[in-house]
Amino acid sequence: MPSPHDPYVRVRGAREHNLRGVDVDIPRDVLAVFTGVSGSGKSSLAFGTIYAEAQRRYFESVAPYARRLIHQVGAPKVGEITGLPPAVSLQQRRSAPTSRSSVGTVTNLSNSLRMLYSRAGDYPPGAERLDSDSFSPNTAAGACPECHGLGQVHRTTEELLVPDPGLSIREGAIAGWPGAWQGKNLRDILDALGHDVDRPWRELPAEQREWILFTDEQPVVTVHPVRDADRIQRPYQGTYMSARRYVMKTFADSRSPTLRAKAERFLAAAPCPACGGSRLRPEALAVTFGGRTIADVAALPLTELAGLLEGGSSEAARVLTEDLKSRIGPVVELGLGYLSLDRATPTLSAGELQRLRLATQLRSGLFGVVYVLDEPSAGLHPADTEALLTVLARLKAAGNTVFVVEHHLDVMRGADWLVDVGPQAGEHGGKVLHSGPVAELAGVTESATARFLFDGSPAAARQVRAPQGQLKVGPVSRHNLRGVTAEFPLGVFTAVTGVSGSGKSTLIGEITEELAGVGRLVSVDQKPIGRTPRSNLATYTGLFDVVRKVFAATEEARVRRYGVGRFSFNVAGGRCETCQGEGFVSVELLFLPSTYAPCPDCGGARYNRETLQVAYRGRNIAQVLDLTVEGAAEFFADTPAVARSLGALLDVGLGYLRLGQPATELSGGEAQRIKLASELQRGRRGHTLYLLDEPTTGLHPADVEVLMRQLHGLVDAGHTVVVVEHDMSVVAGADWVIDLGPGGGDAGGRIVAAGPPVGVARAEGSATAPYLARVMP
Repeated sequence: MPSPHDPYVRVRGAREHNLRGVDVDIPRDVLAVFTGVSGSGKSSLAFGTIYAEAQRRYFESVAPYARRLIHQVGAPKVGEITGLPPAVSLQQRRSAPTSRSSVGTVTNLSNSLRMLYSRAGDYPPGAERLDSDSFSPNTAAGACPECHGLGQVHRTTEELLVPDPGLSIREGAIAGWPGAWQGKNLRDILDALGHDVDRPWRELPAEQREWILFTDEQPVVTVHPVRDADRIQRPYQGTYMSARRYVMKTFADSRSPTLRAKAERFLAAAPCPACGGSRLRPEALAVTFGGRTIADVAALPLTELAGLLEGGSSEAARVLTEDLKSRIGPVVELGLGYLSLDRATPTLSAGELQRLRLATQLRSGLFGVVYVLDEPSAGLHPADTEALLTVLARLKAAGNTVFVVEHHLDVMRGADWLVDVGPQAGEHGGKVLHSGPVAELAGVTESATARFLFDGSPAAARQVRAPQGQLKVGPVSRHNLRGVTAEFPLGVFTAVTGVSGSGKSTLIGEITEELAGVGRLVSVDQKPIGRTPRSNLATYTGLFDVVRKVFAATEEARVRRYGVGRFSFNVAGGRCETCQGEGFVSVELLFLPSTYAPCPDCGGARYNRETLQVAYRGRNIAQVLDLTVEGAAEFFADTPAVARSLGALLDVGLGYLRLGQPATELSGGEAQRIKLASELQRGRRGHTLYLLDEPTTGLHPADVEVLMRQLHGLVDAGHTVVVVEHDMSVVAGADWVIDLGPGGGDAGGRIVAAGPPVGVARAEGSATAPYLARVMP
């Protein structure tokens, strides 16, 4: 029996996802790194088992009523875990982004700043003191009444509502109106009101055009519809609604994302005329500190803001400015000093958001806690990774245990303890190969990590390719780029480098198909391939269409007259109607949160009994969706259309994923490689420019090798590849490097060096050069 002061977290019989009855002991009060190839099971061990069990235990102590209000991860599949303290998770997943969430709200810095203005601000003579809520755009007391604290108003114009003035109203000139019957109704009402609906829009008098599009009047008129030969249509009372009124009402009230998106096409956002985009009431903007309003200060980079916060005359000002500076310190230390407090959360990368949360935890003063972090080095320049290690060491020094899921070799080297999971991905992984000090991994021959961690020999020198032309981008003046012009060589592999916030993504965002020399443009980002469990690997790649055709062509399906649609879980017919083809149902529990359970009728198969009776080579459609890409490649080896798709997925190292794996379970890196595989399987004609934003994020060095083989293969086939990248081994293998910087935010935004890797590695004033020089052959 372990003692109550057992210094180890002991896991016994972990079977979550692909873990195969894993037993592992990890010491407390250390920095422990969990590593292994993508899909090996390291996240299943760190998050799916250890963190999930810590959270479950915490919820057990919470009153049942309160438990209903908290999203729970469910009990993990594990025999037992002993020696487990409370845990805090900092994952890369995004919460639903909202335009009201900002850097200031995530870090709680906004609260401190509002308190400073409330207690120690300079008020106009005779003005009454405001409480801190009056300085928040997210409260009724502070929000500008015109834009409701959003800083922008949505307006529409004649040009947006009527893109083709050569058409008549009957021909659909007013694009902002609804389609189908509703649009015809509005045209008939205008006709009944005496407007000429058959004359080209531009020929109508200006005052009529103005009234039709923008009036707030809603006249009611009797409409006598034109009779169709086969239908009797009676007169009816129709109410007119102008195009602007319809668009604004749909945008504000519709619950349909499709209708809202359509309405948004006819709206242009502009800074609110009342508050100038500051989002606040005039009373709050009249208060200053150091001569600046709270909106001015919130727009400053944090490094600049820290320099301004020299205590005012009062004791309250001194205490509050000191508190703000101590909160800003960890954010700047983690390389995020270029951010401003008013920067909206949806515009941040997943790595930036996680590091902001990490900086907030540094100030929390918790101790005796297990922090479980998900690749905190994602999106970090090597210069910033050193600062990250310092921060993790401080969390540990405060009396905490830090568990990190990580692929970055420098983070592994800085760990006290290494847990290596593998040896490969999916069903070929799920074993702990090593749990112990970092140096002892060198003797584990099965480990894919050991080869990269201990092999100090530089990569073989590669012949730099000669460019086939130049692509000129710019001058670009956006975000922190000020008139920057860049030249990207065509027909080669180019890496764009620089510290976080230096302007890399902004620069490559300016590459469009309209530029001379681009030809076809394929942008492969890390956005999810679908937001619901209905979207999966097979549906996204088009593989599922071919598989359904294969099933519909079987003898059994033909006898039963089952078409292709019968084998879709998204439409009625073949799917299980109890769960609507989702495979699970929501179970309502009295006084407890609703939970999800496999569907009682189909057992999670998604299809009804009759559909599952049709088999192809001994497997039904649900069993085929349960195959891994690797297993499916063998199963469909002689079906060319399927084999091509599966081959492309294998080529980018995704053989471990299941065909029916929901999109919601995939990481950003996996989503990006699925998009790349979908692109690779297409027959390519002519020159294509591939644009990838940090393609190696979340990839083990062994997976990076596989991905780079594919990307260099594209270049060898005559295409151009441009990547934004922090992995110096990838940069060293490029033909051309464009380095931005030297810092982030206002301290960056210019090209520091451009040329072959060997030249950039020697560049003066480049933050990238010293790290690139270390890995150069």
